[in-house]
Amino acid sequence: MSNIHEQLWTRCLSVIKDNISEASFNTWFAPIVPLKYENNIIVLQVPSQFFVEYIEEKYIDLLRMTLYRVVGNGTRLEYRVLIDKSSNKGTQIPSTGEQARPRQAVANQQRTIANPYARPLLPELDPQLNPAYNFNNLIEGNSNKLARTAGVGIGNEPGKNIFNPLFVYGQSGVGKTHLANGIGVMVKQLHPEKRVLYVSANTFQIQYTDAVRNNTVNDFLNFYQTIDVLIVDDIQEFAGKTGTQNTFFHIFNHLHQTGKQLILTSDRSPIVMVGLEQRLLTRFKWGLSAEIEKPDFELRKSILENKIYRDGLEIPEEVVDFIAEHVVDNVRDLEGVLVSLLAHSTLANMPIDLALAEKVISRIVNITKKVNTVEKIRDVVCEYFSLSVDAISTKSRKREVVQARQIAMYLSKQLTKSSLSTIGNTIGQRDHATVLHACKIVTDLMDCDKNFRSSVKEIEERLKR
Repeated sequence: MSNIHEQLWTRCLSVIKDNISEASFNTWFAPIVPLKYENNIIVLQVPSQFFVEYIEEKYIDLLRMTLYRVVGNGTRLEYRVLIDKSSNKGTQIPSTGEQARPRQAVANQQRTIANPYARPLLPELDPQLNPAYNFNNLIEGNSNKLARTAGVGIGNEPGKNIFNPLFVYGQSGVGKTHLANGIGVMVKQLHPEKRVLYVSANTFQIQYTDAVRNNTVNDFLNFYQTIDVLIVDDIQEFAGKTGTQNTFFHIFNHLHQTGKQLILTSDRSPIVMVGLEQRLLTRFKWGLSAEIEKPDFELRKSILENKIYRDGLEIPEEVVDFIAEHVVDNVRDLEGVLVSLLAHSTLANMPIDLALAEKVISRIVNITKKVNTVEKIRDVVCEYFSLSVDAISTKSRKREVVQARQIAMYLSKQLTKSSLSTIGNTIGQRDHATVLHACKIVTDLMDCDKNFRSSVKEIEERLKR
């Protein structure tokens, strides 16, 4: 009697075989071996990484729909790439496709009667999206929560929300392009009939210049006015280009008035942009302006862990923490460090450890050893709790004052080499016994109070900046 995963995969193969050529089936699906099915995850063993990439590019939609039909809604797919046949060693990689589910748009089409007065059937449009930039690997954190939440809302109902336009801004490398692409990918998955187009401001400018040169500006306008979801990246590059701005103004007006969705990204907020017409800037502020800030430590670590998991890597947690602590500016640097680590480890046959991580990171960012003092810790704690430095030096027994004083003493003992007496004298003129008592209180509270522990960790993070 075959195992359940073998039975399910046999049924999947019968469906797949009916939808592709025999040659393609024998090449790409016959060599696949089902390994297990548990917790709604089916694991398939493939001969190589190239297999994964090809199947994900050419057959992921067919595979996802087949899994929904045979296994059920919410089924997830993972691959195991065979590295060493003799020892049966392999690495496991999750699919970049979404969970198996029905195609809602198809069901809706069956119930909808075509409108004879609707716009004529338009040719297929390449959305120019990068499928690798999706919401599955766009990790949420405090720095991007607003923008990401709005993006998901748009993906579900493009043009039928208050976030129109969605204006996303932030410094380079924080994930603006990833988010914009993710919205487009989600729209195409949920609403395949929608015309989605991602275009950089520079590409738009080149297209407009060519249209002027060839006397085809009307065709240029007509094309862009057929778009359902228009994504323009780096909109600040329109600055100083009067003709481009004027044309985009008319496109923006048409799309917005007809209920189409606009998504714009920039390296600065609308209120500080220069070189753009006021009428455009006013329209940029009609919807939601959402800033994506630098990722905090927790988000940086989550991004690294997600990337490591998806690439099937094994990196010690202390190395992950070290990278997250020192690579602080943007996501691109985080991913670049991982690539460099893997390259050094593979080519030089070196283990991925702290020494290698420090060597690699020092070539990308400046690593500075930050020295904490009792005074600095005291000041940061006071700032966190919105207290004056004089407040924790008083004999006040107010809970927030006592707690701030105890945390300052605890962190001073942990992060400096100062004596207990020095710590006590600096923080409220207390003796060493008071410092020891404060450290015990803080330790006990961190063990049993999640919110308190989170506050202490946040202060530690601030001291590292």
